[in-house]
Amino acid sequence: MDVVVSRLVEDAVLAARIGAMRAGGLALAVGGDRVARLLHRPWRRDPYPVYAELRAAQTRPGGGPVRSRIGITALATHASCEAVLRDRRFGVQPAGGGSRLGGRAAETGDGGSLLEPLDLSLLTLDPPDHTRLRRLAQPAFAPRRLAHYRTVAERVTGELLDAAVARSRTEGRFDLVRDLASPLPIAVISALLDVPEVDDERFARWGRALGTALDGVRSPTHARELADARTALRSMLAGLLDQRRADPGEDVLSALATAVDGDGATVDEALALAQLLLVAGFETTTNLIGNAVQALQRTPGHWAALAADPGLAAAAVEETLRFDPPVQLTARFAHEDLEVDGVPLRRDSGVLVLLAAANRDPAVHPDPDRFDLHREQAAPHLAFSGGVHYCLGAPLARLEGEVALRVLAERAPRLRLAGRAVPRVATVLRGPLSLPVTA
Repeated sequence: MDVVVSRLVEDAVLAARIGAMRAGGLALAVGGDRVARLLHRPWRRDPYPVYAELRAAQTRPGGGPVRSRIGITALATHASCEAVLRDRRFGVQPAGGGSRLGGRAAETGDGGSLLEPLDLSLLTLDPPDHTRLRRLAQPAFAPRRLAHYRTVAERVTGELLDAAVARSRTEGRFDLVRDLASPLPIAVISALLDVPEVDDERFARWGRALGTALDGVRSPTHARELADARTALRSMLAGLLDQRRADPGEDVLSALATAVDGDGATVDEALALAQLLLVAGFETTTNLIGNAVQALQRTPGHWAALAADPGLAAAAVEETLRFDPPVQLTARFAHEDLEVDGVPLRRDSGVLVLLAAANRDPAVHPDPDRFDLHREQAAPHLAFSGGVHYCLGAPLARLEGEVALRVLAERAPRLRLAGRAVPRVATVLRGPLSLPVTA
């Protein structure tokens, strides 16, 4: 009984704190705080107008990065975002330790913190630990391994699409996310980790749950869902790690097992890195495929152009990453007193690097709000971040997106939207939760 009472009290306290945070952040958003608006409905359903306002405020005479009343400075231009991502004076953790985006910044939005309340390994480490662990995972993305993943992706995409098209013929439509965009990256991640006979639905459930953590804890129920998913995934990965220590192969877990036995990583570091590969590799690729199909279908003539020339799939991936990236923003912390675009930042100040805003900066991308399959990229997009934290899995994400779009164009050239998409309403990740189509 004491345990039950304690749980009820903890839940009540957490619910009250989250409610207060949400109310305070929403009041700022309604009052005109543009950064706070990125954390709340209805603005985060379509954040691009807010990005444009922040970018305009930063570039007007006498302007500069916008300082929010929640204690965060937002960067919205391509130049400033790229500069901060490459600047070694910034890191993904405060130099002095403590809470990420601490102070009032940690108490805003629709949850307990803006970013993830779980250990996502490389995403939350600065050099030298980041460098050491990244080096362990790097061989998994070597050209020879990528060729293997391409074979897996092509086989799985064909199988999934055959089943989806058959469903479309009998039911009139299928769900692109459920039937293709979600199971495809799970199959590839399973190959990357060499997970035998993975339960796709369970794997997807864990990935979706942990992906929601990027926007913070929403409620006591959400906190328990995250804890359950984290515990279940860790248990599975720990068992596999033990197996690889006894019988290593060529997969990432084997490399991590070898590092653990060689004192190159702790067990906790190895498991956190494996967890990151699931969360980062699953939700982001699912969103990339969904966003690409939506953009191609909603831009007149673009799906027909891809169907006529499936070789344009790689270009479609790059334009989607620029136009509507699956990861919208990241955060950095000043490790010393400095200036960004003339605005002083004190040591440990948090900045939001708005990747999606930078990708639509007209200073580097002409007519940026138009999706253009034939666009010549005038400057590199920032969808995969930059600097030492440039996404390790970028080649794999590009590969999966290109394979999915090319096979779709080849096997379902008459694909079209068949109902209203269900959007993910979040701050960090962006993509459809459901996308009905017919072939």
